[in-house]
Amino acid sequence: MKDDVTSRLDALRRAVDEARSVPMSASVMINRSDFHAMLDDLERVIDKTLSEATEVVGDRAAVVASGSEEAEEILRQARMQSEALVSDTSVYQLASERAVEVQQAAAREAASLRAETDEYVEGKLANFELTLERTLELVRKGRAQLSGGHSHRLGDDSDVHDIVLPDHLER
Repeated sequence: MKDDVTSRLDALRRAVDEARSVPMSASVMINRSDFHAMLDDLERVIDKTLSEATEVVGDRAAVVASGSEEAEEILRQARMQSEALVSDTSVYQLASERAVEVQQAAAREAASLRAETDEYVEGKLANFELTLERTLELVRKGRAQLSGGHSHRLGDDSDVHDIVLPDHLER
C-alpha cells in the first residue's frame, strides 16, 4: 500500500516537473483534468489504506474478545473440576490451587495476546500515519510550487483571481 501511495505521489511530482513552464515565471501549467485524475487515484489509495487500518483495529478487538472467551472457558472448566472434588478436603485444596494456576495462566495469556495485538496495531497505524504525513507534505509542496511559493490551506482559493493565462489559453 505504501508503495502504491508513493508511486502515485511520484506521478504527481513528475506531472509538475514535466509541466510546461509559464514564461518569465517559476509557475507551470498543468492539465487540470489530468492532475485531478491523479489526485483522485491518490485519494482512492489513501481511502483503501484507511479502510485496511480500520479492519486491523477491528481485528484487534476480535482477537482480544476471543482470548477473553477462551480464558472464561478455562476458568469455567476449572470451577467445574473444583466443585467435583469438594468432597475431599485435600483434593479440594489441590483443585483450588490448580484453579488459581489456570486462572493466572489464562490472565497471562490474555495479557500477552493483548500486548501483541496492541503492538501490531500500533506498528500498522504508525506506518500509516507516516505515509499520510508524507503525502500531505508532498501535496503542500506541490501546491506551493503551483502558486509561486504561496502556501494554501485546503479550500483557500483567495488568489485564483490573480492568475493570468496566456492569450492562447483564454476563453
